[in-house]
Amino acid sequence: MSKSVVREYYEAILVAFILALFVRTFVFENFKIPSGSMEDNLLIGDHLVVNKFIFARNGDSVLHRLFPYRDPERGDVVVFKYPEDPRRDFIKRCVAVAGDTIEIRRKELFLNGEPQVEPLVVHKDPRVWDDSSLVPVSSRIRDNFGPFTVPEGTVFCLGDNRDNSLDSRFWGPVPLSYVKGRAVLIYWSYEAGRDDWQWRGLGHRLRQLAGVVLNFFTKTRWEREFRLIR
Repeated sequence: MSKSVVREYYEAILVAFILALFVRTFVFENFKIPSGSMEDNLLIGDHLVVNKFIFARNGDSVLHRLFPYRDPERGDVVVFKYPEDPRRDFIKRCVAVAGDTIEIRRKELFLNGEPQVEPLVVHKDPRVWDDSSLVPVSSRIRDNFGPFTVPEGTVFCLGDNRDNSLDSRFWGPVPLSYVKGRAVLIYWSYEAGRDDWQWRGLGHRLRQLAGVVLNFFTKTRWEREFRLIR
């Protein structure tokens, strides 16, 4: 093979790598659902496409006028850096934006004083905790929260599996600078274990990968493939 051909291959591979890196950094990224906090809408083992482009900030630039940049809106399912440990990514639904006043009364969500219809939210714990000092704080604010006005530069995010979600009720609103993108599509759904996301060493991870290969056809949830995320 001549040097010119080798150079062409090298340049093509380099360009493809740079393009893939650019796309992953600025446009799209994959995300895997590790927990049940968004059930039954998103399941453990769902692999998502996350649009990182939509929330890009370019001020009053030509790009900002040409492309549909915007801030997160109520109802968006967003991926963001966990405020208490930015090395981890979380996924929740944005239910309120800056200036909104949010309140939860006995599990019912109120926004600016109005009760909200949430068709994708589930409550799997039949208990409703009272807003009482006799009830542990973690249980009390799960079912009774606020009123709280969302500060500028932040959004308030809750899980769809409302009784089993670590979210803004417990650690506060999410800074806009921590929001990475909007989840748009399930591209693969695999019936994974609840704790499969935890790192338990290279050997355990290799066994997991082998299990995925062996069970790919039987544990893939084919009915969820290429489902748009609501």
